[in-house]
Parts: sequence; C-alpha cells; structure tokens
Amino acid sequence: MAPAGNSVLWVDDEADLLESHRLFLTDKGYRVQMARNAADALELLRQHAYDILLLDEQMPGMRGIAMVREARELSPSMPIVMVTKSEEDSTLREALGQDVTDYLVKPVTPRQVLAILTRILEGPRIRSQALARRFVERFRDLEAVRLRDLDWRGWTEHYAEIVQWDVDLAGAGEAGLHASLSALYPAMHRDFAAFMSEGYPRWIHALDGDRPPLSVDVVGEFLLPLLADRRAAVLIVVDCLRLDQWKVLEPIVAQAFDIDTAHYFSLLPTATPYARNALFSGLFPAEIAERFPAWWGERDDESLNQHERDLLVEQLRALRGETPVRYRKLTSAADSDDLERHLASALAADGVSAFVFNFVDMLTHSRSESAILYEVARDETAFRQLTEQWFRRSALWSVLREAARRGLPVLLTSDHGSIHCNTPATVFAKKDATASLRFKMGEDLRPERPEQAVVFTDATQLRLPPMAPRVHTVLATGDCFFVYPTKLREYQQRYRGAFLHGGISPEEVILPLALLTPRR
Repeated sequence: MAPAGNSVLWVDDEADLLESHRLFLTDKGYRVQMARNAADALELLRQHAYDILLLDEQMPGMRGIAMVREARELSPSMPIVMVTKSEEDSTLREALGQDVTDYLVKPVTPRQVLAILTRILEGPRIRSQALARRFVERFRDLEAVRLRDLDWRGWTEHYAEIVQWDVDLAGAGEAGLHASLSALYPAMHRDFAAFMSEGYPRWIHALDGDRPPLSVDVVGEFLLPLLADRRAAVLIVVDCLRLDQWKVLEPIVAQAFDIDTAHYFSLLPTATPYARNALFSGLFPAEIAERFPAWWGERDDESLNQHERDLLVEQLRALRGETPVRYRKLTSAADSDDLERHLASALAADGVSAFVFNFVDMLTHSRSESAILYEVARDETAFRQLTEQWFRRSALWSVLREAARRGLPVLLTSDHGSIHCNTPATVFAKKDATASLRFKMGEDLRPERPEQAVVFTDATQLRLPPMAPRVHTVLATGDCFFVYPTKLREYQQRYRGAFLHGGISPEEVILPLALLTPRR
C-alpha cells in the first residue's frame, strides 16, 4: 500500500481507456488525477503539487516531450515518466535527453505502472527499511564479537564491516541506528590498541610470520604483479584517505573500472614521514636512515618526504631491475591545473606513473584552523561528503579516466588514515618532545592515563632510526589527542573535534588497496 497522499498526475488523450488503471492505483493508495492534454495538465500543475507525472508522448497539440520542459519549470524536482507507443530508439533518446526519470512503452498494465510508481516514490523508504532490518538483525552479533580474540584478518573483516554499516546508515539517514553503531567504537578502539601494541612489534621483526600486509609490502605485493602483466601501471597514493572515504568514492570509480579492494596496515607512527616513505621504499624508517642517510636526516618532518621518487626507483630496481618512473606530487590547485593541462603526457607508456594527491590531508589539517571548514566537515559523514564532492571535480578523477581510456591498470591506496579526536590526553614531557598531537617522541614521556596511549621505550621496537637513551615514542589511542598540562585549555579549544593521525586506531591503520582494472 502506498503512503497516504502520494499523488499522481496522468496525462493521456485516451484517459477513458485508462480508467481501470486509475481504479487499480487508487485501490493501492494513490490519488490519481487524469488530464487529456498538455494545456490542462500544465494548469493543474500551476494549481497543485503532485508527487509524480505520467506523461503520454504523442498527444494532439503539445507533444509530451515539449511539455516536459514546461513541467520542469513549474516543478523542477518532480519525477516524470514518459509513456509512449513508440519503440524507436530516437524517441527514447529524446525523452532521456529531457531528463525524464523513466520510460514506459504502451500498452502498459496496471501492475507495470504500480511497479514504476513504487520504485520511484517508495524505493528509498523501502531500501531504508530493509537496511534497518538487516542492521538490527546483525547488530547483536556485532556486539557479541570478542574483539580480543581476533587476529589481523578478523580485525580487517570486522572493521571493514563496521565501516560499511557506518556509510550505509548515515547515507540512509538512520540517525538512531547510526548512534547504536557508534556505541561500538570505544570498545573497538580500546581493544585494537591492545592488539597492535602486542602484535605490531612481533610482525615487523618476524616478516616471514603470519602478519598483515604492511606499508613496506604495497609495491612488492600489489604493484609488481601489474607490471608483470603489462608494460605500464599507475600507482596513486591519496594522502590520509580513510577506508570510509574510499567507500563513497568506489561507486564513482566503478563507472570506469572493475574494482578489487584489499586492505593493508600502515606502519607506526601513522604519519606521512614514516608510513609513506615506507610505502615508496619498501623499507622501515631505520633501514631508510641507514641505507640513504642523505635522504633521512635531522630535519623537520615535511622534508623527510622529498625523496619519494628516488625511493620508489630504488625499490623497483631491487625488485625487478631498472624501471622507468614518472612521479608527480600534487599539493595545490596550481599543481592540479598543471596536471589537467598536461594529462596526455602524465601517464607513461612504460614503467610506473606514480601520483601523490595531498588534498584530503591538507583538508584534514586546514579544518582545525578554519571555522568555515570545521562547519562544513563537522563529522565523519560530512567529511566523506566533502571528499566525494572534491573527487568528482578533481585532477585525480581525470587521471583515473585517462588511465581507463588507455587500458592501464591502477593501484590506488593511502599512506595512513585519520581519526576524529574529541578526548584530550595529558602527557608529561620535556621541551625536546615532538609537537605532533597523536604521537610524540621525547625523553621520559609519560601519559597521565596509561589507557590513553601506548608507550614504546626503544626505537627498535618500531624499527625507527636510533634515538638517544631514554627517548620514548608515545602513540595516542582511541579518539585522544595529546595536550600539555601548561597549555591544557588552549589545546582543548583548538583541537577538540579535529581529524588527526599518527596514533593507533583502525581508522588510521587499516587502509584500502584498490586494484582498478579498466572496463572494456
């Protein structure tokens, strides 16, 4: 039964022959108003609002196609279904060109009309109700998962499912159910931090053991097979792209590619100098500092990522011999404009074309400094929507379309994610401590509450470059961000609600690896 009040305007010069259709739809709960010509129908549209318009294409006087344009002026968002006797492709194309919602070819049965009305007018509500039922049925199982018993595969599957529910429930406007899902996050964050603090040091010191793919494995395990099948491949790293953000981009990318999504775990700390250099080099930070000391010195964090192309060249040389590498890093609108102008030469016909897109990361940082951006991207749902809007008009989407046109496979991934931080965590530190909000390195660092951080007392535990004695690495857990006791109020006001990275959370660690194969 249709919701009370669903109104239909049906325009057809043979309205008398459609009386049985009208009665059938009325019995199903629809209010159907008939009109015999376009002029009468337009007058009705001026006087009343209708939920949908059924429009005969061939009528005396004004044709249905012509009426579409005038009906759109009166009611821009009203769905319009064209009903016609013509099966000509030209008629279909002309109707679709006028932005009709759907198309029916006469003769039509009452059931056919009911089906199309139900799909257009009630489809979103029906899908939302079905989603809600599925979630309610699944929620008890999600609550019952013993997170401490999960291995890395279990964590990957669990987090990926949580993310999908998050995206689906938010998209369907199911605020109550989304709140129920959000209640699972604190336990997930707590147990994931415990899992990583015990498992991560073991994985990175026993690489032949059972472990997840890590940043150091991305090129060797996922990019290299593409080069084995083809002369050329594309590597795209979107700085700070979370798994949930990839989920909303995936349907857009699927217009041009078949997609196979895997996952990998970022290195710790989940910050660009460590995670992205490890991805391009296939080496842990300590190994980079030892083998290429000129590329890793006592400098600010940003400068540590100046040699990504060089590191990728060296890794590919070690894995498969000399391989041409074309590399671009985009950090500004000017960089994107330049790439769009030179798109034809941006993708190499041989070797690897590598791109780093920094927009999501820049948006993450800028949001904390801009009241306007903070309001636009207030929470994870809004942040996803903003990322999607950027992507649709971005140089990244242009690169992907060009790769699809040329038949080039693409590996699209991220170097680390971010987490929406709302809990200040006091840390006691000396003046030499690093300034990062989710991880700190310094002498005798100590969090006020141990459950808000994981402390590594030796750089070798994380395979970081050697540090002075008594220098600790402290990683924030859950949605915490570090504050100093002397600047507590200032940091709370400035960074509460910020999206940050560098610590330990599924949002920062578990990342998408999307293998994109161009559709024929």
